[in-house]
Amino acid sequence: MKVQQAGAGASPAFRALRTDCGFGSPIMLALLALTVLFSLALADAANVLVSASRARAAADAAALAAAVEQWPFLGAGRDPAGAAERTASANGARIESCDCPPGGARAVVTVTVQTRIRMLRIAPPSIRARADAAVDPAKLFRHGP
Repeated sequence: MKVQQAGAGASPAFRALRTDCGFGSPIMLALLALTVLFSLALADAANVLVSASRARAAADAAALAAAVEQWPFLGAGRDPAGAAERTASANGARIESCDCPPGGARAVVTVTVQTRIRMLRIAPPSIRARADAAVDPAKLFRHGP
């Protein structure tokens, strides 16, 4: 009686799988590394988007605070730059510039917000946003829609 080896009459594809010798492990490790790298890049991108949104909100709020403070009948009228600084700081931002003279017609504020997480160091360390605001007295005292 002749004993036949297992898989001797098998297809060439089956024999190739039997003689694989662990080539799948390096491929799986490479795919895992790419997945981790992609996840870190995605975290950086999400961080930039969140920081940009925070910077825009802080700039808008600071510009509005400065514009209100510029008019003596709405605020004290003495320190619009201080009002912008306090508002930006309360929103986690730092004032870069504030063009908002007391009694002026428009407040222009530029703020920066630090990015919180930088996994791959490809995200910028801070995000800058600029906003301007003005108080229109004609609209404030107009009656009706």
